[in-house]
Amino acid sequence: MENLELNDIQGIIVRGYANMPAGAFSVLRIVDAGLAKKWLQNVTGQITAADEKKGNSALNIAFTFNALSVLGLSNQTLDTFPMELEDGMNTKHKQFFLGDYGTSDPAKWEWGGNNGAPVHILLMLYAVDKHTLEEFHEKQSSQFALYGLEELKKLDTSILYERKEHFGFQDGISQPTIKGLSRQDVPENMISAGEFILGYKNEYNQYTPTPLVNEDSTAAKILPTALDAQGKYDLGRNGSYLVFRQLKQDVGLFWSYMAKCTRDEKGACDDKEMVKLAAKMLGRWPGGAPVVICPDEEIKDHNDENNFNYQKVDELGLKCPFASHIRRSHPRDSLDMDKTASIKVANKHRILRRGRSYGTPVTETMNPHDILKVNDIKGERGLHFICFNGDIGRQFEFIQNAWSNNPKFNGLHDERDPITGNHSYPENTKTTGTFTIPDKNLRKRFTDVPEFVTVKGGAYFFMPGIKALKYISCL
Repeated sequence: MENLELNDIQGIIVRGYANMPAGAFSVLRIVDAGLAKKWLQNVTGQITAADEKKGNSALNIAFTFNALSVLGLSNQTLDTFPMELEDGMNTKHKQFFLGDYGTSDPAKWEWGGNNGAPVHILLMLYAVDKHTLEEFHEKQSSQFALYGLEELKKLDTSILYERKEHFGFQDGISQPTIKGLSRQDVPENMISAGEFILGYKNEYNQYTPTPLVNEDSTAAKILPTALDAQGKYDLGRNGSYLVFRQLKQDVGLFWSYMAKCTRDEKGACDDKEMVKLAAKMLGRWPGGAPVVICPDEEIKDHNDENNFNYQKVDELGLKCPFASHIRRSHPRDSLDMDKTASIKVANKHRILRRGRSYGTPVTETMNPHDILKVNDIKGERGLHFICFNGDIGRQFEFIQNAWSNNPKFNGLHDERDPITGNHSYPENTKTTGTFTIPDKNLRKRFTDVPEFVTVKGGAYFFMPGIKALKYISCL
């Protein structure tokens, strides 16, 4: 097992900063590259590394492909970055690949889309409380104009009740554990570091391709030498690729649809069936218990359960439907092969999630019955989806295209992800989807499933190791 160079890895990749619940993300544009590099030289000394476990605040930084070009990386070096980073998230073929149509069309995004200013830098700020965060952001933002930077968007985050997201479900339960760290997990959830951090072996027992510097300069010698390219330096080692998507959640629409589909014979709301339908769509109950373990009702003793599989206990999807969000985003052993082989395949498409919610919850406890009582839901709320991967195409994009938005996933006929799936595709006029709950006797099929989630902005970023940051700032 390889030892991770934690002092050169940016902290958000490894730690997640659970001890710093307040967070904000500044989306920046470079106006003056020369001044921006001076700012970068200053801010590099403030970067929070993965081995720093104390402190009231944390700062990390990532760059789009365009930013790396603007900052002066040579064409030779830029050519060694993956095509996915260079293409970005808003091109026509990526729109098809990611399913960003209808209200999620990049032409309608608030940032990172086709019609706005180019995004260059993502500055990620975290703190122990809101007051500390506000002071931290004010200190950083006061330097932007002086150093040729423009803040295009400040993306705030919110702290929600009992680790829940806005639909009311506990979030962040199913996360891979990185090999090489002190934390241990069941073997099938221990994932090679190279799946998330460049410069280490991945689940293929190989090194994921990494960006390289060809020049032999004093600045380049800050970097480690490339493992398999003589005379070159490794710009990617201890870095990662960051996917950021701002996802608006329509909480009122979500629960009103569940209520409409589960009314009793008298037309009254059946709370139990309403929550059960939502749980079947997600794959977990609001408290977190997996429906494959608790198919008919939530059992609190299983709320943090993540050690489960599908094939042996639910081969036909009678407990957890094939189309459910968690079954298709992480199929575990349910792919069409034996258990061991299936888990090996699934583990080659894992992502490390570091997202944060934003906006005020509709109700404090996010109880669905109380949400339905709110007649005029105001404000916007959602998730700043953030994930890390060593290979954007094989990990995030594969999950999005082959699993989440694939209407024929795992033998289905015409069903995309019921929670995050986009049903607006140019080949037809439909803007809604379907969802099926299998049954031994008569299946339940729900039609006109609306889009509960809308993409409001996004971009792909490269998060360098700290040595690589120093190199970039010296160009």
